[in-house]
Amino acid sequence: MAVRRARVTINQVAERAGVSRQTVSNTLNYPARVHPATLTKVREVIDSLGYRPSASARQLKRQRAGAVGVELNALGLNRNDVAHPFVVALTAASPAHGCHLVPFASHEPNPMVDGYEGMVRSHLVDAFVIADTHRDDPRPALLGARSIPWVAFGRVYDDPTATNWADVDGRAGTTIAVDHLVERGYRRIGYLGWPGGSPVGDDRHAGWREANGAHRLDCGPDAVCEQDVTAATHAADGLLDELGEGGAVVCASDALALGVLHAALGRGWRAGHDVGIVGFDGSPMAEMSGLTTIVQPLDHIANHLLALVHDLLAGGRPLASGELFEPSIHVGASTDPTKKG
Repeated sequence: MAVRRARVTINQVAERAGVSRQTVSNTLNYPARVHPATLTKVREVIDSLGYRPSASARQLKRQRAGAVGVELNALGLNRNDVAHPFVVALTAASPAHGCHLVPFASHEPNPMVDGYEGMVRSHLVDAFVIADTHRDDPRPALLGARSIPWVAFGRVYDDPTATNWADVDGRAGTTIAVDHLVERGYRRIGYLGWPGGSPVGDDRHAGWREANGAHRLDCGPDAVCEQDVTAATHAADGLLDELGEGGAVVCASDALALGVLHAALGRGWRAGHDVGIVGFDGSPMAEMSGLTTIVQPLDHIANHLLALVHDLLAGGRPLASGELFEPSIHVGASTDPTKKG
């Protein structure tokens, strides 16, 4: 009796060709998206291994919506400086991953958890990108219990075993901010952040504190307020009183940095001359205000998450860990007096 050969898998093709599963899939389904040299190499491996996509996989592909859902109100559009740019980044990246984006929203202040399963059952979407993750977030557990594919922009704080997420490295970001200020000659560097208990805020605060220590500087004054420009302006008044002229402030967000800028201007101080200010998020608001800001790599995060979605739908194995992406810095007039604000 002849011995039946085991079916060659897409993972084996990817490993032999030295490419990702997505590249193999694109070679089969969207060859125009693959570099010609890579296309030739992958096709040669497919032929040499005798790989053929299973009929059940092709049927499953035909049954898919080819869409990924993202809930807008869960992104906190009224308080999150990167919400809109992130949706734009996902939308721009989706064609390269063989899908399109389906945004949805509700009038409720909390995530619309009841609607997720219905969207999958009605074949509106195949999977979800969830964002603005936080402790006690109900969405990961709900989606996991119903076997609905999902990935997250933000760490999954209640489940350390979850690895299908990508996030900006906030601690690295505020470290970059302090390094930049020290390079510009600032030696007293304060911080304006959010009240304790926010994992994102705590991470950014830790980067500021540790970077001061690495430069053997005593931490400057430290204040907190809610994510609101008016509240930040009020908190910054006291912070600047303690900091004095010639110091600098690292902020947990661009909205807080704008409050520091308003407080400085209110006392006749010039940003970049009398006080240095660094925000976080790389928002349009920061650019328009001439603020130096830590920029989140949203395009890289969006592509990584959509690649994860592709692998999940193809039955790929979970990654060993989530992925942290290091941000960069955009220098504006608030730390460089030679730039016009």
